[in-house]
Amino acid sequence: MATKTLQHILQHIFLICVTLSPLCFSCNEDCFTSFTPTTATPSPNVSIKDQIISLANDQETVDWMKRIRRKIHQYPELAYEEVDTSQLIRHELDLLGVPYHWPVATTGVVAKIGSGSPPFAALRADMDALPIQELVEWEHKSNVDGKMHACAHDAHVAMLLGAAKILQKLQCALQGTVILIFQPAEERGEGAKHMIEESVLEKVEAIFGLHLVHEYPAGVVATRAKEFLAGCGSFKATISGKGGHAAIPHLAIDPILAASTAIISLQNIVSRETDPLDSQVVSVSIIHGGTAINVIPDSVTIAGTFRAFSTKRFNALRDRIEEVIKAQVAVHRCSAAVEFSGKDHPTIPPTVNDEKVFEHVVRVSREIVGEENTKVAPMFMGSEDFAFYLDKVPGTFLFLGIRNEKIGAIHPPHSSYFTIDEDVFPIGAAIHAAFAHSFLSNYTSSV
Repeated sequence: MATKTLQHILQHIFLICVTLSPLCFSCNEDCFTSFTPTTATPSPNVSIKDQIISLANDQETVDWMKRIRRKIHQYPELAYEEVDTSQLIRHELDLLGVPYHWPVATTGVVAKIGSGSPPFAALRADMDALPIQELVEWEHKSNVDGKMHACAHDAHVAMLLGAAKILQKLQCALQGTVILIFQPAEERGEGAKHMIEESVLEKVEAIFGLHLVHEYPAGVVATRAKEFLAGCGSFKATISGKGGHAAIPHLAIDPILAASTAIISLQNIVSRETDPLDSQVVSVSIIHGGTAINVIPDSVTIAGTFRAFSTKRFNALRDRIEEVIKAQVAVHRCSAAVEFSGKDHPTIPPTVNDEKVFEHVVRVSREIVGEENTKVAPMFMGSEDFAFYLDKVPGTFLFLGIRNEKIGAIHPPHSSYFTIDEDVFPIGAAIHAAFAHSFLSNYTSSV
């Protein structure tokens, strides 16, 4: 009884210290291992995998994850505005006895569980919502007009906190340290980049992340080795000519005609210059020019997106877009200033899964959901700023299905009707936790 009382007192002291003391990633001291809270000792008769699955499916934990997700869902926050979301995460980490560093990249939170020593494995969840009006009528609908968690980031946070709860209970079985990354601004395509700039990947050997998707039934996981998601870039070209009266076009230099031929030629990059087996996209989606039907304008602006599955082809596509636009408008005596990306649409590299980490994730996933529910995903033309992490360290990104016709979970992300099946939360939490534990164990045994 005296021992339990002492442990209880030490836990309270620990929580107070975590709240009052700043944590620093760059210091030489091990800020995260000054105290180890009371944890469950792994049973020698039950495998860690089975313990993880059991802890993930504990009804109290499942209900807790759902409450967290719903609270975040009701009060969505856009990129770099995730103040309340961040506060909720820190509150839950405090209750779990998990130390963290905050703020990172404005609103981000980074926590650590385990020995505090190498090796390090990272898990990531994004936090931001979208400027979308929710049209789903349910008890926990967004309370903020024009803002909605329409891309499951609220659920990603809940599942990573679920993994934190599992790992904290089993931390004495961790042969290294797990980094928990709660990242802002994924929808802006720059949150991961800013987190990296603040050294969250320092010493990390591997990273894992997942995304809920409607393409697969609830509980099915899907990923693929190597090239998975496309890199995404945007371009904007201002085409300048000489304005004049539309009745006497020979006295003007028509930028609308120049823009038209440039747009047609851009389509030929994919249809006539790209291997048909190599998927790429160039889409012009904006054209602005002219204010009157009888006036040739001085300039026209066109803009769009381009995508490819490898960094080499992505960069080559970018160069070719600029070359085609400038060459085509020059034929029509115009000039063009071409810009790539911007504040609202930054360039995101392709998401390329590391083959060894991919194999590890697939083994773990099969243990959680079964081989029949573990699929090889096709390459997907969407983009994810998780790619910035994969540019720095080996890792793998995975899809977890949420499709459930009975509850209306059939709509794609970024839809006002986007709905998820919350029953997948134990699966997501378990895969996070199992990956971290087994990767650290395998890494230690292979060194």
